[in-house]
Amino acid sequence: MKTIFSRIKLKGSHILLLSALILASAVAEMMLPSLLAQMINDGVAHSANGSILTLAAVMAGITALACTVSFLSVRIASRISTDFSARLREEVFTKVQSFSAAELDRFGTASLVTRSTSDIANVQNFLTMLLRIGILAPMMAVAGLVFSAATGGQVSSVLNVAIPVLLLGCGVIVLLASRYSVLLRKKLDKLNQLFLESLEGVRVIRAFNRQTAESRRFDGANADYTSTAMRSGRITSLLMPVINVIFGVTTAAVLGLGAHYVETGAMEVGSLVANSQYISMVLMSVMMLALVIMMFPTANACAGRIAQVLETDSCIRDGSFPAKNRPLRSTVEFRHVTFSYPGAQEPVLKDISFEAHPGEVTAIIGGTGRGKSSILKLIPRLYDPLFGEVLIDGIDAKEYTVNELRSLIGYVPQKNILFSGDIASNLNFGNQFGTEQEWSEATRIACAEEFILKKADTYHAPIAQGGTNLSGGQRQRMAIARAIMKKPEIYLFDDSFSALDMKTDQMLRKNLKAAMGDATVIMVAQRISTVLDADRILVVDDGTIVGQGTHTELMATCPLYREIAQIQLGKEAI
Repeated sequence: MKTIFSRIKLKGSHILLLSALILASAVAEMMLPSLLAQMINDGVAHSANGSILTLAAVMAGITALACTVSFLSVRIASRISTDFSARLREEVFTKVQSFSAAELDRFGTASLVTRSTSDIANVQNFLTMLLRIGILAPMMAVAGLVFSAATGGQVSSVLNVAIPVLLLGCGVIVLLASRYSVLLRKKLDKLNQLFLESLEGVRVIRAFNRQTAESRRFDGANADYTSTAMRSGRITSLLMPVINVIFGVTTAAVLGLGAHYVETGAMEVGSLVANSQYISMVLMSVMMLALVIMMFPTANACAGRIAQVLETDSCIRDGSFPAKNRPLRSTVEFRHVTFSYPGAQEPVLKDISFEAHPGEVTAIIGGTGRGKSSILKLIPRLYDPLFGEVLIDGIDAKEYTVNELRSLIGYVPQKNILFSGDIASNLNFGNQFGTEQEWSEATRIACAEEFILKKADTYHAPIAQGGTNLSGGQRQRMAIARAIMKKPEIYLFDDSFSALDMKTDQMLRKNLKAAMGDATVIMVAQRISTVLDADRILVVDDGTIVGQGTHTELMATCPLYREIAQIQLGKEAI
């Protein structure tokens, strides 16, 4: 909790103003029982109507003042906590944006969503209560004890027993409940993960008629979370009964003891009434403080989870070499690269070495799950290799700043992600200052212009989240057009033509070859027809390059490539 609050400084002027308002509210509330005692002792007992009316008017004014001050203090406390949580959300979002794929894999999407929403909301709620009740309750408790002792010291001695018992009971309950706080957040992460998976894969679930099975899986996680929440709830539910019992017993003791003192003449009726109110204020203050303390375990667990995100540094560190000082060649070289995903037992790439030159197309082909996409992910430093070097123009990619390195690259990932908005906003993701003429050129090259111009709003036609209102082929062409809009020096296509028919595939590759100029192009493909015209083809199997050359050369020298060609093209075509 301390780590979270120390990262974003609260304004001292706001805290001072809030404290002053709460102090004024506490003083005003403390004056009311004394005035009531004076009204009973001096006014009611002697039938002094003038005195009663005067004191009633004063009490009404003080009550109005207390309400106004209380309203202002709540407004300020809410403003402070809301601003704090807004800055915290922004900082968490910025931090997550800096994470490499390794950190994103480590935390998981569902957990990061929970931490940046539900966890921050819990911390915000606790801060609101802390700023209001955490300041007011101690003031009220101390002032109540002082005024109670002043108006009837004999009766206030009941608090010597009541307060320790109340604190002990609340402390035990908080200690028992805190064991479940972290566990509940982890189980909520699991629940959110299953929910997100079911939303993202709803079409697949329906296609395989797995609704019942997925519902059972979700119900199991939901029941597990509910069971833990119920155990925690049973413990926290004891708090109010414990408080009410102590409150009731204390009130009865105060009134019984006070009645005895009134009967013997040791205390006036007004003083007893005032004293009972002060004691109630003390107990209420302790009770409110207990409620804040009850929120602490959950808020502390949430703050710890947020701190984990904020204190995690990306394993992808910036270099210091400015990209503008490099030779303008855009040559990509892998030199004895070995790579393993975090947590994997075996490397996915082993001793990979090759060069990709400007103005040439380097294609990578091989079986599914053989490491082809992993090669592309190392170039923009989504991951870093375990051993070896990835060089851009003869300089290790780690030497560049990450932003400058990625500014050189137009990457079309295997999973085509489009963002909610319209077609233009998605194209401008590659170039925020893109013009309609540039949109037209990029979509023409990507063979996307035809279906875009058929839409009523053309480039301003809406795109649903994830591009779900487009077909798979349309999403691929949009992703390619977005990369073209960037006008990068290095193009990376990760199986970016798989959803296209043969005619569109051929036309798109022809357009790309004419438009790329001196850019370096590296593409991963499953179909040999896509890579036939490549200047260099790498054949990858089990994380190693088993063949390298043109189509003709590989047909003569690489058995695996020849086998793939025979399966895809047929013996006659070969």
